[in-house]
Amino acid sequence: MSEIRVNVGAPYSIFTESGLLDRLGKEIKKVTGAHKVLVVTDTNVEKLYLSRAVEAIACEGYDVYTFVFEAGERSKTAKTYLDIISALGERGFKRTDAVVALGGGVVGDIAGFAAATYMRGIDVIQVPTTLLAMIDSSIGGKTGVDLPFGKNLLGAFHQPKLVAADISLLSTLPEREWINGIGEGIKYACLDGGRIARIMSDGLNGENICEFVTLCAAYKADIVARDEKEGGLRRLLNLGHTVGHAIEKQSDFAIAHGLAVAYGIGVMLRAAYESGELPRSDFEFISAMLEKAGVFELPEITDEIIAAVAMDKKAEGKDEISAVKIAAVGKCEVCKMTLAQFEKYIRL
Repeated sequence: MSEIRVNVGAPYSIFTESGLLDRLGKEIKKVTGAHKVLVVTDTNVEKLYLSRAVEAIACEGYDVYTFVFEAGERSKTAKTYLDIISALGERGFKRTDAVVALGGGVVGDIAGFAAATYMRGIDVIQVPTTLLAMIDSSIGGKTGVDLPFGKNLLGAFHQPKLVAADISLLSTLPEREWINGIGEGIKYACLDGGRIARIMSDGLNGENICEFVTLCAAYKADIVARDEKEGGLRRLLNLGHTVGHAIEKQSDFAIAHGLAVAYGIGVMLRAAYESGELPRSDFEFISAMLEKAGVFELPEITDEIIAAVAMDKKAEGKDEISAVKIAAVGKCEVCKMTLAQFEKYIRL
């Protein structure tokens, strides 16, 4: 079993190993004094893993309850969040009890936000079941729900007590969710270069997937430890997200988050190359990774996308965007630009 420590104010571990789900109760007991546990999941994961998770937790003496919502980003709403809060209240959860987020990024975000705000904060254990959640969204304490105006506009930082990534769960991952994770994987390849980039270039497979998840998780854990609340350095992790969130929202979430991030990286890649900021060799290397993920043509940058960018969380001040530019493979930079400058940059 691989263990990565996330050295934030309340440190915790990320475990990656096959078969971890069946020992979940034992691992939870090491990090929380809870008596009651609410397992939050979606309708897709419910069919596959909910009963195993409940059994693994209950056998350690916990009172286990479940909350299941319809799978998909469209469920990441204030209503679903309040329904989870109601489930906690109706079952008499105390501040010493805990929430388990069993699922992908949507489950982790909304269950984490419920845990962050119920009784001003109870423990949450993240059990990611998708590639995207294992390498990115379950780590770092970002939680939230979407509002009609944009993604994750209602949220809080709430670090988990534990991240338990059972690599064997990826065996049931649908192709759409696999590609979804690849989008975030390309982000790490651009940011870190090195072994992550080599794996992404060669292609993920059964022999390197555990190493890849561990490397990405370790990269994010290091960034989060140095900038827990996204005051500066952690903004690098938003590569591709400024445009990606806008593309995702404009598609009414028909384009999944990770694929939208890949499109967003493609837009920033094209802008960096056409503006003369990026060497051709790096442009071709990243382009090849994007093509493997199915990104052959980039979406048109419409006025609607620019308007959605203006509402993104990364918009600052009156008319300023915090964007991540690609200078080379393994070298990206956070740049502040006006919305007009950003629009001109990506519409080159």
